[in-house]
Amino acid sequence: MNKAQLTEEIAKKANLSKAQASKALNATFESIKGSLKKGKKVSLIGFGSFVVRQRKARMGRNPLTGETIKIKAKKVPGFSAGAGLKKAVQK
Repeated sequence: MNKAQLTEEIAKKANLSKAQASKALNATFESIKGSLKKGKKVSLIGFGSFVVRQRKARMGRNPLTGETIKIKAKKVPGFSAGAGLKKAVQK
């Protein structure tokens, strides 16, 4: 499912226009991104949690030359599925 299909599904289930559903979905994404940018965890009970994870600096290899390179530490977004989502996928 892509973003357009998700917007259409939200519009049907919430009895909204596609434009309203798109605004709501975009606002949700922006709110999640904003919280993660501030380093805050976003927990949606029954669905899951979005978190910021810290990756340590490490050594890697350039696949073209085989040369060893240093990969910098960085922050990456992560998602942990909640019990409700895990249970729904099992059915």
